[in-house]
Amino acid sequence: MELKRTKLAVVRERAILVGATTGDPSFAKESLEELRRLAETAGALVVGECAQHRRAPDPATFIGGGKVQELAAAFRDANADVVIMDVDLSAAQVRNLEKATDRKAIDRTELILDIFARGARTSMACDQVELAQLEYTLPRLRHMWTHLERFEGGIGMRGPGERQIETDRRIVRKRLQELHRRIARGVRRKRQEVRARRDQATACLVGYTNAGKSTLMNALTDAGVFAGDKLFATLDTRTRSCSLGDGRAFLLSDTVGFIRKLPHHLVASFHATLEEARTADLLLHVVDVSSPCAAEQMQSVMEVLTELEIAEHAILNVYNKMDLVSDESVLPLLRGRFGDGVRVSAVTGEGLPKLRETIEKRLDEASVTVAITLPAAAGRLQAYLAEHSQVLSKKYDNETVRMEVRIAPRHFGIVRKLGGRLAEETGAAV
Repeated sequence: MELKRTKLAVVRERAILVGATTGDPSFAKESLEELRRLAETAGALVVGECAQHRRAPDPATFIGGGKVQELAAAFRDANADVVIMDVDLSAAQVRNLEKATDRKAIDRTELILDIFARGARTSMACDQVELAQLEYTLPRLRHMWTHLERFEGGIGMRGPGERQIETDRRIVRKRLQELHRRIARGVRRKRQEVRARRDQATACLVGYTNAGKSTLMNALTDAGVFAGDKLFATLDTRTRSCSLGDGRAFLLSDTVGFIRKLPHHLVASFHATLEEARTADLLLHVVDVSSPCAAEQMQSVMEVLTELEIAEHAILNVYNKMDLVSDESVLPLLRGRFGDGVRVSAVTGEGLPKLRETIEKRLDEASVTVAITLPAAAGRLQAYLAEHSQVLSKKYDNETVRMEVRIAPRHFGIVRKLGGRLAEETGAAV
């Protein structure tokens, strides 16, 4: 039987999960549980699961011939439709698994892309998801549709014709170019929105998926955003005003959650959505301390922040879901590895006054007023300061310009690199 793969979707199919690992086997159970939640979020009915640890992946199937035979027998017993692997597979490995089991095989990236495609609502989110899907699909076209090896010919064609796969690749590349242009326009609009509110302090919620970011945002702002007990409940950034209780307010943004081994295509595609995080004065790293994998989840978030080049931003750890913690011995371990933070429960309200107080203090420390001297011809630096700071005054003196700006210290390195000289700080301000 020749499998015909016509779409990348898991629609209430009966699935068998395979937690294949080559790293530390101690996290296999939690990893398989996360895969189960991903599969259920995508609409699959999980009818079986198994785990295997290997020193190195098998080049043909990743899990090896013996495990593939066991998997084929499990399919027959459970009447399953699809195998979902907790790793990324090559196109050849997918093909070999499907041939050996006579069932569809899906890897971790394809599963997450399907979830994002289901959850995308705005045009920007849809474009970003489609871009990630096509980036994932392009190198796998040869093995995904059985019609791709046919030849075309006819009037206007030279030689024997053109392989259909080359036609499809050209169509995909053309669509990719169009999506890149549309997303670039979205990025420019988003940056204009961000610049328009640079006179207000900003904070952004980041964290592992289902850590409680949307619930915390509702508790702080009464935003009424959807907060579901499922993975990737939020795909689009939302920004609301949050009062500090002393007459001042700051803007708080919610973002898409991160996950272990987040597909690179998604990280690259969602740069526009994550623009709020890139420009925020303070990142609130929300952590589900009730999870047995809290430390690994925090590490995964930091790796994504590093990839986005914002790991050096001011970060406040928010240890959430304290109402679900039975053993608080995990907190000293997390604090020792990732730094201190505020203990809260977004559901019960525990710790929220302390969190507001800490946010106020950290935002007051986030920006300072400084005088910067730069060459009059340093157009790149002047444009950078216009985008990333609040320009309070500008004075020209022959071939130099002296600007007084309110700016976060994280920008100092780039200011110096572009030719600016920082004078004395003239006082803190937010």
